[in-house]
Amino acid sequence: MKILEWLKESKIVDGFEVVEYKRFFGGFYIKIIVSLSDNSKLYVREYSDIEERNYSYHWQSESNSLICRWDNAPHHTSLFNFPHHKHLNDNTESSEEMTLFDVLCFIEKSFSK
Repeated sequence: MKILEWLKESKIVDGFEVVEYKRFFGGFYIKIIVSLSDNSKLYVREYSDIEERNYSYHWQSESNSLICRWDNAPHHTSLFNFPHHKHLNDNTESSEEMTLFDVLCFIEKSFSK
């Protein structure tokens, strides 16, 4: 599974736990808790089937404060890249990061700043 490969190959991932995994005809549902090298956590949720894909990547600090959350819940219709968006600080903005790989790259870049 590509998601698990990305986690295993990432330089910033210290470890991860698959909390829930369901496979069904044409799709899957997975929840993962990822421990990152700065002691923050990334909570991953993906649902994918033949017709749709829903995701949420919730990144929070060691003290459990939200750093950023990416998702494609169908709200914030005025955003450029609807429904793909991120919650960063107190703002909601369009998001180019739509996969776990993209999110891991974003986080890795933020670590090097």
